[in-house]
Amino acid sequence: QVQLVESGGGLVQAGGSLRLSCAASGRTFSRYAMGWFRQAPGKEREFVAAIIWSGSTTYYADSVKGRFAISRDNAKNMVYLQMNNLKPEDTAVYYCNGDRLKERVIGGSPHEPEYWGLGTQVTVSS
Repeated sequence: QVQLVESGGGLVQAGGSLRLSCAASGRTFSRYAMGWFRQAPGKEREFVAAIIWSGSTTYYADSVKGRFAISRDNAKNMVYLQMNNLKPEDTAVYYCNGDRLKERVIGGSPHEPEYWGLGTQVTVSS
């Protein structure tokens, strides 16, 4: 079983930046598509960003495109989400996730990703 642990969340002013990290266990990590979802209070979970196992293709929600960047380091079993020009509406708990099927990670499947972290809080103040 793959286990995921997020870190790097915090409080930042609008226009600021944060870098989230996701540490993954498991020797098959390199073959998993990885991504980030977020959930704000009272709102549905939404897709944020994803990256395929090779790292050659990335996906972003329209709301974060141009501001966020996802990357991975398979040698370190790490996934990152660089968040720039943060807005108050970015405030949410951010969850790292992974699956062998990229459709689940990019939000294009009725099935959610198989593996989830417990989340890290990102709060963007006005």
